[in-house]
Amino acid sequence: MPSRRQFLQLAGAGAAVALAEQRGFSEKADEPSPKKSPKYDFHLGLASYSTRMLSLDETLKIAARLELKYLCLKSCHLPLEGAPEQIVQAAEKVKAAGIDLYGCGVVKMSDAADVERAFDYAEAAGMKVIVAAPAYDVLPLVNEKIKQYDICAAIHNHGPGDKLYPTPAAAYEKIKQFDPRFGLCIDIGHTIRGGVDPARAAERFADRLLDIHMKDVDQAAAAGRTIEAGRGVIDIPEFLRALVKIGYRRVVSFEFEKDPRDLLPGLAESVGYVRGALAAI
Repeated sequence: MPSRRQFLQLAGAGAAVALAEQRGFSEKADEPSPKKSPKYDFHLGLASYSTRMLSLDETLKIAARLELKYLCLKSCHLPLEGAPEQIVQAAEKVKAAGIDLYGCGVVKMSDAADVERAFDYAEAAGMKVIVAAPAYDVLPLVNEKIKQYDICAAIHNHGPGDKLYPTPAAAYEKIKQFDPRFGLCIDIGHTIRGGVDPARAAERFADRLLDIHMKDVDQAAAAGRTIEAGRGVIDIPEFLRALVKIGYRRVVSFEFEKDPRDLLPGLAESVGYVRGALAAI
């Protein structure tokens, strides 16, 4: 039988080993365990329609505060008709804030002039994607401009009230024969309002998925309205797992339409929920 002193020594050694194993230490207890690499390659951003009641400067402050480093700019913050130098100055302001001005939209394209204006605008700002709502008869022209400018165009679905593109499938059918850079911006709120599971839509149209508008809604029906992420009917963790599954590598932009004059609390809650869900994947 060990003495009391030997017993305490053995117990202390066992506790140290257990603690080291719990912390994931291999040899030295003061060496941190290696950080796990993220399981996803996409980025979180902000669709500035969320801040439509605020200025561009206020938008940039909110994006920086929430560490959303990618911005999809709405024309209310920089008019499509703006002079080239005005567009360049705004793009430089966004860059100076440490944010990537990756795209714009949603941009309506009713005729050839709209298409020309949108691509000139995106090129002047250094954007990579135009989130668009083009009329059917300008689709071939959009396709040509994609090739000319090397700028992607992503059709945004707007749910049951949208006569052109109510669902991702409706948009996909119209552009599937065009250049691969002509794709979809899946708005998951409008998608579920149209009776479609956003996760399954992402998997089905993975080859043309160029952008995402992240939100939650209070009901899976036409009357559904934006609500803080995690409080609504969308299975957001399942949607995020679908993005990981398909290897999505672009941007997931928050479009928080609720409380436009005081959006920060709800937007921050939504961002925190999505980040928590990602950490749990």
